[in-house]
Amino acid sequence: MSHSRTSTASVDYETVDKAYLDKRKLKKGAAGWILLASLGVSYVISGDYAGWNFGLAAGGFGGMLVATILMAIMYTCMVLSIAELSSSLPTAGGGYSFARRAFGPWGGYITGTAILLEYAIAPAAIAIFIGGYVNELIGLNGPLVYAAFYALFVGIHLWGAGEALKIMMGITALAVIAIVVFAVGMLPHFSLGNLFDIQVNSSAVGASAFLPEGFIGIWGALPFAIWLFLAVEGVPLAAEEAGDPARDMPRGIITAMLVLLVFGACVLLLAPGGAGAAAMSEHAAPLVGALQAVYGIDSWAAGFVNLVGLAGLIASFFSIIYGYSRQTFALSRAGYLPRWLSVTGGRKVPFLALIVPGVIGFLLSLTGKGDLMITMAVFGATISYAMMTLAHILLRRREPELERPYRTPGGTLTSGVAFVLAIVAFLSTFVVSVEAALWSAVFYAVMLAYFGFYSRHHLVAQAPEEEFEAIALAERELSGEVATKGA
Repeated sequence: MSHSRTSTASVDYETVDKAYLDKRKLKKGAAGWILLASLGVSYVISGDYAGWNFGLAAGGFGGMLVATILMAIMYTCMVLSIAELSSSLPTAGGGYSFARRAFGPWGGYITGTAILLEYAIAPAAIAIFIGGYVNELIGLNGPLVYAAFYALFVGIHLWGAGEALKIMMGITALAVIAIVVFAVGMLPHFSLGNLFDIQVNSSAVGASAFLPEGFIGIWGALPFAIWLFLAVEGVPLAAEEAGDPARDMPRGIITAMLVLLVFGACVLLLAPGGAGAAAMSEHAAPLVGALQAVYGIDSWAAGFVNLVGLAGLIASFFSIIYGYSRQTFALSRAGYLPRWLSVTGGRKVPFLALIVPGVIGFLLSLTGKGDLMITMAVFGATISYAMMTLAHILLRRREPELERPYRTPGGTLTSGVAFVLAIVAFLSTFVVSVEAALWSAVFYAVMLAYFGFYSRHHLVAQAPEEEFEAIALAERELSGEVATKGA
C-alpha cells in the first residue's frame, strides 16, 4: 500500500495500490431486477410472520392501523427517493454512499453506522422469532436454535453471492405461498368485532375501543408498524452485484415495496380480524396462532403455515445477513471500519464481514428480547431514513446535473414527506423503550468515537464512495496551483 496522503478539513485520505482493491471485489452481474425485487421482499417478509403484532399490545388495532398507514406512506416515499439515488450512485455502500455524497464523510459515516445498527440487530430479533416458530413445530427453542440458524445461513453466504441469492429467492417464494394460504384460510372468518376486543385503558387520553391506549398508542405502535417494511431499503446494497444497476435497482425496489404493502395489509387485517386482537397481541407466531384459533391446533392449515411460514423468517434472516455484510464491506473498504473486514475470498465474498457481525448478532439473540431488538433496529433505521431522504433533497438542489436514469415522482416533495415521517418514527422509539434507545445511543457513541479519533484519518481515496471527493480535492489543489502560477 502506498502511504501518500491528502487531507480535507475533517479527514485524511491514504492512496492504496491496485492489490488493495483487487482483494476487495464483489461478483458483478449476480443479480437482475427480479432477483433484486425478491431480495427486497425477503429482507422484510419476516415482519409479516412475527413482531408486528406487538403493535396491537402497544396501541390496539386502531393505533396499529394508523401507525401502519403512516409508515406505509413513509416507506413508499423513501423507496421512490432511494430508487433515484441508487440508479445515480450504484455502489455497495447503499445509503451510506448517498449520504456521503450529500453531507461528506461525517454524514456518510453516521448514516452507514445507523444502517449497520439496524442490520446487525434485526437478525438477532428474527432469530428469536424463529425460535418461537420452531418451538411451535418441534418444541425446541433457545441458544442452540439461534446458533444453528446463524451457522447454516452465514455458511451459505460464504458459498457465493449468486448461489445465496438464488436460494434466498426460493425460500422467499415458499414464504409468499404460506401468506397466500393464511389469507385464503382466514378471510371467511374475518369479523370487525374481533379487531376491537382489547380492553380500553380509561386513563389514557383519547382512549376508545378503536384506540384502547389512546393517542399515545399510535406512537407506541410505530416501531412495530415499521417492522412490516423494515430493511426494504437494503436493496441498493446489492448495486455492485447487479447486472444493470441504473435500470434494475429502481424496478427491483419499487416492485418489492408494492408486494410488501399488500402483504402488510393482509396480516394486519386478517390475523386479529379472525382470531381477535387481544389473542394476537402477544403471540410468538401470530399467523399460526390465528389459524389454530379458527381451525384447531392440529389443523393442516396451521401446520402448513407453521412449517412453510418458517421460510418467511428464514428469508429475512438470510437476506439481512447479506445486507449487513455488504454494508460492513463498503465501510471497511473505504477505511471507516477496520480494513481487514472487507477482504474477499476466491468466491468474491466478504467472509469476515459475514462472520464478525454474525457472532455479535448471535450474542444479542441470547437476551431473548425480540421486542427490544426490534426497537433498537428501528432506532438505527429511522436515523438512516432521515439522512437518506435529506440527501435526496440536497443532491437535487446541489447537483442538478447529476445523471439520474430514474427520477423520483414528486421530486423533493416526496422525499420531504419521508423525511418528516422518519423523524416522527425515530422519536417513537423513546416512547416504546428508553432502554433500547439508550443502548442504541451507546453503540453510536462508541462508533463515532472510533471514527473521530482514528478512522477519519485513514480513509481510502480509491474506494468508490470516496472517489468523488478525491477527484474534487485534486481539482481544488490543481486550481490552487494554477492560480498561484497566474499570480
